[in-house]
Amino acid sequence: MDNLLQISQEVRDAIKNGKGVVALESTIITHGMEYPTNVQTALGVEEEIRSKGAIPATIIIIQGIIRVGLRPEEIEEIGKNKQKYQKCSRRDFAQIIAQKGYGSTTVAATMMIAHMAGIKVFVTGGIGGVHRGAEHTFDISADLVELGQTPVAVICAGAKSILDIPKTLEYLETQGVPVVGYKTKHFPNFFTPDSGLLCSTSINSPQEASELIKAQFNLLKLKNGILFCVPIPQEQAADGLIVQQAINQALKELDDQNVNGALVTPFLLKRVNEITNGMSSKSNVALIRNNARVGAEIAIQFCSK
Repeated sequence: MDNLLQISQEVRDAIKNGKGVVALESTIITHGMEYPTNVQTALGVEEEIRSKGAIPATIIIIQGIIRVGLRPEEIEEIGKNKQKYQKCSRRDFAQIIAQKGYGSTTVAATMMIAHMAGIKVFVTGGIGGVHRGAEHTFDISADLVELGQTPVAVICAGAKSILDIPKTLEYLETQGVPVVGYKTKHFPNFFTPDSGLLCSTSINSPQEASELIKAQFNLLKLKNGILFCVPIPQEQAADGLIVQQAINQALKELDDQNVNGALVTPFLLKRVNEITNGMSSKSNVALIRNNARVGAEIAIQFCSK
């Protein structure tokens, strides 16, 4: 495994010395945004984490080698050549590694690798979930299954609002995943702070988050993850009605064009951003950076003696 998993010296030293480390996915660079916004956002998220005193660990697969921790110039190179990276979830690992290919990691894949590397905290924008119409298509993100079997704390702004949020929460309950509101009792709706649904519990500080992580992973040694849900700040939230109307239009276009599988989420997010004239993209960047600040504070508290 040592030949397949390359952890940067900075990340390796931070883990060894008990310093807070935050894992980051790479699909945000290759599939979430266009160049140069993708690179600017990825570097901005890393800077948010460093500003709090933690170490970022962006994860990707390059020529069949799993990389944990990247230099800024490597992120720039990935962002410029994003088209050669395959979106990689759990099912895709063996294929990409066997073919010495290029893979950018989803939430599920990033959780897997973070666990391999000994990183307990992972920041993302929003998790995948149960897609609308899943009762007919069975389209359910592998992120939810991974949360049920991999002991990593995931900091997010809820599930992407293009999804069926009630069914997503039901699935998480079935998987035994604590859905924890950060300074809120309400499950965020990604672009807006409140979906109208409740989290299973709530906490009010990085200290409380750290105690919950320690209880689940260290004391009880449970194998499922924890989902910490951080609402986007109200002043940065997109107008909920405008976004919902855009989602409805994008969903109709999705059906009309028969888009399916791994292409669904990138298609919907891109169309919602186009329909809202960039409003959703600005909110997306804001919530990811906000999540990064919270995740860094939680990681530092978790590693403190």
